[in-house]
Amino acid sequence: MGFLSTFATLMKILILAKKFPYPLREGEPIAITYLSRSLHELGASLTLLAMNTTKAFFPMEKLPATYDHFEQIHSVTVDNRISILGALKSLIHGDSYILSRFNSPEFAARLKNLLTTQAFDIVQIETPYLAQYIPLIRQYSQAKIAMRSHNVEHEIWQRVARNTRSFLKKWYLRQQNASLKKFEIDSLELYDILVAITQRDLGVFKKLGYRHASVVAPVGIHAEDYRPGLSAFSHEPSLAFIGALDWMPNQEGVAWLLDEVWPALGVEFPTLRLEIAGKNTPGWLRKKQTGAVIFLGEVESAVDFINSHQILVAPLFSGSGIKVKVLEGMALGRVVITTPIGAEGIPATHGEHFLITKTPAEFHHAVKFCIENPVRVLQISTKARQFIKDHFDSRAIATRVLDSYKKITSAG
Repeated sequence: MGFLSTFATLMKILILAKKFPYPLREGEPIAITYLSRSLHELGASLTLLAMNTTKAFFPMEKLPATYDHFEQIHSVTVDNRISILGALKSLIHGDSYILSRFNSPEFAARLKNLLTTQAFDIVQIETPYLAQYIPLIRQYSQAKIAMRSHNVEHEIWQRVARNTRSFLKKWYLRQQNASLKKFEIDSLELYDILVAITQRDLGVFKKLGYRHASVVAPVGIHAEDYRPGLSAFSHEPSLAFIGALDWMPNQEGVAWLLDEVWPALGVEFPTLRLEIAGKNTPGWLRKKQTGAVIFLGEVESAVDFINSHQILVAPLFSGSGIKVKVLEGMALGRVVITTPIGAEGIPATHGEHFLITKTPAEFHHAVKFCIENPVRVLQISTKARQFIKDHFDSRAIATRVLDSYKKITSAG
């Protein structure tokens, strides 16, 4: 078995999440589930403490028996609905309303109970939003604290604010982002190890002052869970978009696609169809639906939805980290058309594994290329899937993380 495997058997990890990591329809649950599952396969003992928020509530009785890689699962209901009063209070006090929505006395109490009744080697915090609980962890546990940062969070809001047209909304977002950025930077000195999603993100954190242990661990997936469906390639090409539509970067990307790209694309290819899947579509965005553009809402299976189309579009202009939807599309052998931000953290080659576009004209041309070159589409499809197998295997990534945890815990 080797020293690492023996050590892993003894390692107890408590994972804290601001969103219950099921179902696997969004990036955050997928990222949490695949890493934790692989850590379990390597011998670690895992406990999950997750918020079950009103915004992304999951009925625990529907959790399948196969979701069994945690020794214990604790879920705390948290009301994180956006309120005007709460937003105004945060603005007046100079606090981050984004952070305050994850400040829960009930979650803190459950965390304290776990820390005082069990011993953990590592407390792995998913996203900096939960860094506000670090003082409590330090008070009641000797565990090393690992921050798994899915994004450089303040960059997301900075980019959203920059791309927002409303002056009032832009001003408010900038105020909120300033508070969030300060918190994110101040928290850097509190971590024993930083688990960054991309090398680029780690570089940003180091420039901001991070000086402790670190490991780059991209979102990994199990390729065997993503079986490509080939039937879509025998039909007329169609486009798919999937992503939560209550998340501003997704709203922004879909609006850009429909306003800047689709009018000319629809004229040139009048039978082309675009299906958009994602929960909580705002009314203003749904009004853009036409006969060829269909909003489906949340779909039961992201894999089945993506497999029903040849082309996955991911126009993103905000956000950081790795976009899981891009990885999923490539793993399923779809041709992914994205933007530079959508491709961040994925060292694939444009024209070989996916297509990267910067302007409406380039996006239009990429879709046209796919429609008119079916042989090249199949070649890109095959290479994309192999690329994911080679570079984003969850077990290999988890081994790297576990080895890093071994080093910091053995160092004392």
